[in-house]
Amino acid sequence: MTSPGGAAVPDDDSLLASLRYLFADIIGDEDEGPPVLPEACPDHLGPAVTDAIHLLIAYQSTSYAQLYIDRLERFVGRRGVDDALLGEIARLMAERMAYEDAIRIAQLKLGAVNAAGGLAARSADDVKKLRLDELIDALPAVVADPVLGVLDQFGWRRRRVSIRFSANNRFSVRRLRIEAGLKRWRLFSVRYAKERIWVERWLHMIDRSLTKQPGATAAIVQTATMIRGYGDPYRQGLADWHAIIDGLAKPTFDGALALSDLAGAIAEARAAIMPDPRQAALKRKIAEIRARALASVAQ
Repeated sequence: MTSPGGAAVPDDDSLLASLRYLFADIIGDEDEGPPVLPEACPDHLGPAVTDAIHLLIAYQSTSYAQLYIDRLERFVGRRGVDDALLGEIARLMAERMAYEDAIRIAQLKLGAVNAAGGLAARSADDVKKLRLDELIDALPAVVADPVLGVLDQFGWRRRRVSIRFSANNRFSVRRLRIEAGLKRWRLFSVRYAKERIWVERWLHMIDRSLTKQPGATAAIVQTATMIRGYGDPYRQGLADWHAIIDGLAKPTFDGALALSDLAGAIAEARAAIMPDPRQAALKRKIAEIRARALASVAQ
């Protein structure tokens, strides 16, 4: 769903889910038990998938972990998906669904403090440089959109701010708990809507590769490793991913580009990636690969 201004916003199901999570906290109700593994899931993948379930329950909720299982089930027992490939889909999807935002950083810091014995074991402060827009993206869209509009007016959207995640006194630990507790609002957020769309598109590309060019499926799966962390590296990785998918993978699957070795083309394009917001080297390489493919057809 999009707002009148074109921004993606969570659909009604996501809104209702977020409200349910919030009120569960207030009235003390707990989510149902953890999801179960898909029946056809290979035995040796059980521990890794179970770990992913526990990760996503801690990250968000049991319903979020169930979404992970529902997504994974699309590929369990699928022709062309062997145990190794299924394991990579499971691993990379869990990593992406537990994306790193300010809430997650607070969760990890609080978890480390609890594991070390709380205030009895002093820990070094973690200072993270985050962009203003990604801090705002963690807010509900109804709040974030007008704030982002103001930031755009002043040219501050990309301004970096230093955020200190500290656990060296009771006040700082209490602050961490408040920040980590904001996970109940995560499904309202602008960032969640973007991440949900990205994961679904990645899975869709995997599905299309299995049908159109099975030999490239592993390469499509591994493109998830292009997107990591937060701040400018995250934005750069996301932009580079879309450039490769839109320039090479999608047109190949659509029949508009005759790439017999899509996996090789993806590897070639990824090797050309530079830390350049303009993506000059990557765009040149994609254009070169496309030109070669077109020339080959002409011959």
